[in-house]
Formats: sequence, structure tokens, C-alpha cells
Amino acid sequence: MGVMRVLVTGGTGFIGRYTCDALRFYGHEPVTFGVTRECDILGDLRDATAVDLAVSTCDAVMHLAGVLGTAETVANPRPSVDVNISGGLNVFEAMRRYEVPGVNICAANDWMWNPYSITKKAAERFALMANKEWGTRIALIRGMNVYGPGQKAAPVRKIMPNLIIPALDGKPITIYGDGEQIMDMIYVEDVAEILVRALLANHGVYDSVMDAGTGERTTVNDLAELVIAMVGRGSIEHVPMRPGEPEHSEVLGDPSTLVPLHFFPQDFLPLADGLKRTIVSYQ
Repeated sequence: MGVMRVLVTGGTGFIGRYTCDALRFYGHEPVTFGVTRECDILGDLRDATAVDLAVSTCDAVMHLAGVLGTAETVANPRPSVDVNISGGLNVFEAMRRYEVPGVNICAANDWMWNPYSITKKAAERFALMANKEWGTRIALIRGMNVYGPGQKAAPVRKIMPNLIIPALDGKPITIYGDGEQIMDMIYVEDVAEILVRALLANHGVYDSVMDAGTGERTTVNDLAELVIAMVGRGSIEHVPMRPGEPEHSEVLGDPSTLVPLHFFPQDFLPLADGLKRTIVSYQ
């Protein structure tokens, strides 16, 4: 396999940056697409012509972009629909037109009643439809609770920075609900490796979704207590649940789905090690 130009939508985001690094490690050229000035190709997912032109210049596509957020999307669902569904279709149709393979990242909490979860699930099903009816080769990877250095605490609330940063600042850690929600924490470099393998490996899995998750059950309370122990200070404050999120959610991946990518349970970075690296990055 020669050097491939890989279009990476969302390539300047948290997971995208690590994925671009992983592509470079394997000798390929990532080409970032998005609306920020740091992107290689400026364009909006909602613009079918811009997406088509970008895909036409590349050999493969990593579709990682989207409108994120659970409670953050409830009050205004339309951007999620426009970007996650219509924008996703623009990508899939361009992949069909130019016969290029690719990867689509899926939501772990796709059963929740919020616009992010609903629209990402719809895009996932469109990708599976494209593979079945159009003959596209879009690998689908469901990212569980991804964390690591560089993840922002806002505007979309992510669990790890919102545990670590308050603890480092000596402020109470806010936990929504009773904190017994089940998380499946996976280090961002592992996710990037899985995404790239899904593109490069001859796995043949285009009729189902593979889970980028460890399968290890960790509660939000467990995580908060681990952070407090590692930081050496901190306290917990429980508040009511946010809109769009159930009281007792469970996000848990099935790592056996990664066997076709030759990625096994022993390949995941242990949570304690990943948390140490992440805490250091916020100090």
C-alpha cells in the first residue's frame, strides 16, 4: 500500500488530532477538513459541493466531525440534524461517488433521548445502508468514553476534564445524579489506533459496528474518587441530572468486536496509567 491522502473531517478536534498523528505514524497523509483556519481544506459538512470536492482529492475518508453534546443539544436540535445526519450523508454520498473507503465514528450513548444521540444513530444506520445498498466500504467504530490530554472541559461537558480540573483547583467536583452511571473509559491514543486500523486492515466488517471500548465497568463515583486520590485533594457535590441524560445510564463496549482489527484487551492502556498522563497534562 502506497501513501494515502486521508480526508479527516473533525481532524482538528480532540480525537481527530490523535487520529492524524496515528495516520502519520503509519506513513499516510492526513488532510483535515472543517471550518477552522487550521484545517487543510476549509469547508462545511452541510455544503455537499465542498464535501464532494474534498473527497475527490483524497484516497480515503475518516469521518469524525459532528455536533457533540447531550444536554447541550436538547434546546436546539437542528444543528445536530443538519451536521450529523445531512452532513454525514454528504460524506457517504461522496465516498460512493469516488469509490473511496473510510471510517465513521459512532456514538456510544446512541440510545439516549437527546439530539446528539438520535442523529449519530441515524448517521450510523445510513452508513450501514450505504454499505449494503451502494457497496461502499465504511467501517463503523463506536467510541466509548474517550479521554486523554487535550480534551476540553467546555462547551461540551466531558467527564474527565470536569473531574480533574476542579480537583486541581481545590473546588468541589460536580456529579450529576447519584454517580452510579456506568462508564467505559478508553484512552484517546487507543481510539486513534483502532480508527486507523479500521481503515487500513483487511477486516471485511462493513455490516456491523465495532466497539472502541474496554468492556470494563467504572462508575462516575469510582472515577471521581480515583481522581481525588491521585490529585491528593478534592470533594464531591451531587446535583440533579441534566436534560437528555437518564438517571442510571450504562455505556459499555464489547472489545471482542475488535478481534478483526487484531486489537485485544491487553492492548488497552490501563485506566490508572491513562489517568496519570491526563492529570499531568492539566497541571
